[in-house]
Amino acid sequence: MSRFARRATLRRSLRLLGSFRFEQTDPALFYGGLAGDSAAMIGDFYADVTGHGLAGATILDVGGGPGYFADEFVKTGARYIPVEPDPSEMHAAGLSVAGSVRGSGMALPFRDNAVDICFSSNVAEHVPQPWVMADEMVRVTRPGGLIVLSYTVWHGPFGGHETGPWHYVGGEYAARRYRRKTGREPKNRFGKSLFAVGAAAGLRWAAGTSADVRIVFPRYHPRWAWWVVRVPVLRELLVSNLVVVATKP
Repeated sequence: MSRFARRATLRRSLRLLGSFRFEQTDPALFYGGLAGDSAAMIGDFYADVTGHGLAGATILDVGGGPGYFADEFVKTGARYIPVEPDPSEMHAAGLSVAGSVRGSGMALPFRDNAVDICFSSNVAEHVPQPWVMADEMVRVTRPGGLIVLSYTVWHGPFGGHETGPWHYVGGEYAARRYRRKTGREPKNRFGKSLFAVGAAAGLRWAAGTSADVRIVFPRYHPRWAWWVVRVPVLRELLVSNLVVVATKP
């Protein structure tokens, strides 16, 4: 994955990490920046695997939400299809994405070998069976196609989402504290729409999947810090977001 490795600089890391403070107050700003980075990252991986750009490729975005990623992927010439189980989430930003599909990531409403690229960003921690979802992503990807699964690690600094850093004490405690302090339930409710997914679990899935895993790395780290993925315990605290990149044989 040489193209993306060259892009994974400290400057990129600081830009992405700095945008996290806007996730709740200005989601369009936060997700817009993340979308641009995602399109570039997927483009790099796909070029490494196939030698081609994204133009003409079909991309399935599992958990596409309200459509912040659509414009960036459409700019590449790809056919972008988001799938999202929650209708309120699909319309949360007032965006309209042609071809949006309502469905569960754990039972994707697509036939086998249907898409060139299956991508999921910050979704696995929101489903009760993330590795069922990961297997579904492999199933719907065509042979030779690309699978990219990126998710937030529970014991990392952003694991509790808006309830952090109190998630280190416990997810239920963090949710209760958030409700007590703000007077409302957190958007990401532990045990219902937010689950404790570790880095080790992703590595176990990568070791056992039928797909050919190309690389596993921490998404927001510069290239010279990717070694943290190889260190037990440390990776749970420092990885923040784990990315598994694979191709379907």
